[in-house]
Amino acid sequence: MNRQFRRAAQRQESQRRVAPRPQPRQPGAPGTRSRTKPRQFLKEVVAELRKVAWPNRDELTAYTLVVLVSVLIITAVIWVMDWVFSKAIVALYGMH
Repeated sequence: MNRQFRRAAQRQESQRRVAPRPQPRQPGAPGTRSRTKPRQFLKEVVAELRKVAWPNRDELTAYTLVVLVSVLIITAVIWVMDWVFSKAIVALYGMH
């Protein structure tokens, strides 16, 4: 355990001892949150989407290729396992 991690753990432990436990709220108690209006919700969604680091065309192409190749490999593995197990069942029970 390095010095920096140990100091962070000690700070966290001291904060846990000092901080009082929050009391659970009763339903309908004062201080409960109200629903967000649709217009405000959409504004917040747009604001969050502006923060997203969108991939460029090259990254998107690479990610798409990785997904397609992975799907093909997994499909082939499942198909081979299905074929092997079906041959084993036919050999075991002698069905035609």
